[in-house]
Amino acid sequence: MDVDQPPVVRVSRDPERDLASDRWPATVPAVAQLLHEGLDLPPGITFLVGENGSGKSTLVEAVAMAYGLSPEGGSQGTHRTHPTESPLSTHLHLQRGIGAPRWGFFLRAETMHGWYISTQSVDGPDYHPMSHGESFLDVLRTRADTPGFSCLDEPEVALSFSSTLGLMSRLHELAAEGGQVLCATHSQVLASLPGATILELGEWGHCRAEWEGLELVQHWKAYLDSPGRYLRHVL
Repeated sequence: MDVDQPPVVRVSRDPERDLASDRWPATVPAVAQLLHEGLDLPPGITFLVGENGSGKSTLVEAVAMAYGLSPEGGSQGTHRTHPTESPLSTHLHLQRGIGAPRWGFFLRAETMHGWYISTQSVDGPDYHPMSHGESFLDVLRTRADTPGFSCLDEPEVALSFSSTLGLMSRLHELAAEGGQVLCATHSQVLASLPGATILELGEWGHCRAEWEGLELVQHWKAYLDSPGRYLRHVL
């Protein structure tokens, strides 16, 4: 028996469910490709990068929910305020790793305030006195402390440059401990984590990519070299 498999080996369409190809989110190329071809998830860290609307958050949310995690963040549970998620999770099948841990955690920037309130109501820590970035890092240090399956949706939103480096350190530790992470990000810094798998999403669907060739990396390098080249088109 292979006990070294990650918590999620493969994501594919549930053959017993039918999601109309002409309705959102199946109209998003990356989602359509997943439903048609499936997606193998390697051990360690996998980053999803791409423009707004490319399907990064939709995929992370759906995989997290199919794993059994709360749609508004946290671990297995029923914390929920106003449902806004897509129906994609109910059309997915996850192939679980043999002998892999079942624990998981979902961190998403847009709903963390409500999750903070729910954890405080059950004698959890009070995150509200902390800054947004401090609370995010503390959650990852204290909640994502088990080598299971962590889903992160744009965790860099609240973080400074140095805090982003701190997040990279924590992700590196999780991977070294045997954890698996699926993370949607716009951060060229976060995506540079050594050893991580990068999937770039766009009109073509999704494909493996190297950090140096990512559009977000190339654009940021060009912008920092000469901001005026970009600003003259928008100002």
